[in-house]
Amino acid sequence: MYQTYKKIVFILGTRPEIIKLSALIQTCIKLTIPFTLIHTGQHYSYELDTLIFNDLELPEPSYNLHIGSAPHGEQTGKMLIGIEQILLKEKPDIVLVLGDPNSALAGALAAAKLHIPVCHIEAGRRSYNRSMLEELNRLMIDQIADYLFTPNEWTRQNILKEGIPDNRIIVSGDPIVDVVTSSKDTAAVCSDILQRLSLEPEKYFLLTLHRPENTDSPNKLQTILNTLDFISAKYAYPVIFPCHPRTKKVLAMHKLIPENILITEPLGYMDFLQLETHASVILTDSGSMQEEACILHTPCVTLRDDTERPETVQIGANILAGTRPESILDAVEAMLHTERKWPNPFGEPGVSERIIRDVLHIITKIA
Repeated sequence: MYQTYKKIVFILGTRPEIIKLSALIQTCIKLTIPFTLIHTGQHYSYELDTLIFNDLELPEPSYNLHIGSAPHGEQTGKMLIGIEQILLKEKPDIVLVLGDPNSALAGALAAAKLHIPVCHIEAGRRSYNRSMLEELNRLMIDQIADYLFTPNEWTRQNILKEGIPDNRIIVSGDPIVDVVTSSKDTAAVCSDILQRLSLEPEKYFLLTLHRPENTDSPNKLQTILNTLDFISAKYAYPVIFPCHPRTKKVLAMHKLIPENILITEPLGYMDFLQLETHASVILTDSGSMQEEACILHTPCVTLRDDTERPETVQIGANILAGTRPESILDAVEAMLHTERKWPNPFGEPGVSERIIRDVLHIITKIA
């Protein structure tokens, strides 16, 4: 149907990008729209990469740069070189990047320097904390991008304040809405993670920690884990901790062994979604998990002092607890007793198809 269009290029490299862009990729397959998928290899372990591709039934990437771990400048530079070479070969009509990882920044830079239009999906997120490398990436990508697809009015206002013209902004919703709503029933059928871990619905806490500000300091990480040990004992609920490889290294290096926390390997998306759906409270420093918890109506406590998803706090789905023990304790107590009735601020299902149709319209307009 759309064979007259040359090509859309998707650039991704991390677990959150794979998950969120999966709905857009599946839409292209459904509508027979040609596309090329470039994987930078920023996340490369089986659990953070291949398992997610398999769970979401995604095709193999057209290209994989296998960049792996490196200091941020080196990693982004290697990505920029590799992506530029592919774009010169593929000559796409448009490039789509999502969010704030280094792979998104490198993709936007490479495309912009070749005068290929860039669409930034999930534009406008701001924590207003420039010590976060992701915040710097967001700011730069939004200035580079030709078209900015924002999740909601909050994010649109952020970039209007920065002087970006309104005619470059499209309030689209966030594709995570489609991924969660389409996968939730599948996860309920195909995942037996609750049985495998001997868990009862709404009688466990789910934890993720991966941000350097929480994991690079052994003392801070130990304080967080001790607090969660205490919370687990207080409520007699286990804490399930699918552990990021970087966090796992810190735990092993400093021999940090929490008592009441069950540490697992990173999980596939269906298992993880099932855990998110039935947790009593999610505790996290992940931006994506704040969104998913909100959509699933699972109370969330964010172990940070700021967030690029402030709308989740404003509607009562999330509390910014920071990392002080008393603040975490108070936040968990509050969220255990909250009513799970907040609205979804990330758009109605169908976000991904609306974005792709807008992208096709843009290609037609600039052709």
